[in-house]
Amino acid sequence: MTGLTHLDEDGAARMVDVGAKATTAREAVASGRIDMSPEAATAIAQGLVKKGDVLAVARVAGIMAAKRTADLIPLCHPIALSAVALDFALDDKGVTVTATARTAGQTGVEMEALTAASVALLTIYDMAKALDKAMVIGNVRLEAKTGGKSGDWRRTP
Repeated sequence: MTGLTHLDEDGAARMVDVGAKATTAREAVASGRIDMSPEAATAIAQGLVKKGDVLAVARVAGIMAAKRTADLIPLCHPIALSAVALDFALDDKGVTVTATARTAGQTGVEMEALTAASVALLTIYDMAKALDKAMVIGNVRLEAKTGGKSGDWRRTP
């Protein structure tokens, strides 16, 4: 089973040993989108959703999720995050979420950024589902990463 980093020589799942890797500053940016009815988007924008401030709750949920990524993704390393930020772009058809995670460590923060974006999107759905059960979550993806042995990477349009 050569070449597969998360499998040992017998094919069993394993957590990669990052102990010998250099500690470097690392950052990852992920994004995703939730499409919804214009009525639901307006209610979110105007703060009229009965459950409360949708984007404030989604921001906290995304931050909390990033901090728990290793509990959710079996082979992820628990890492000390130095920052997690979520930004929202609201338009008349939905919300685009952008999550940024940072650390100084031996492994990257791509999964933390992706988890933050995903859970923020799920939280928006939960908060607004009474207004629009047909909302669609999609396009969750890594936008960029910096640091580490593999260097910098940015999605090209």
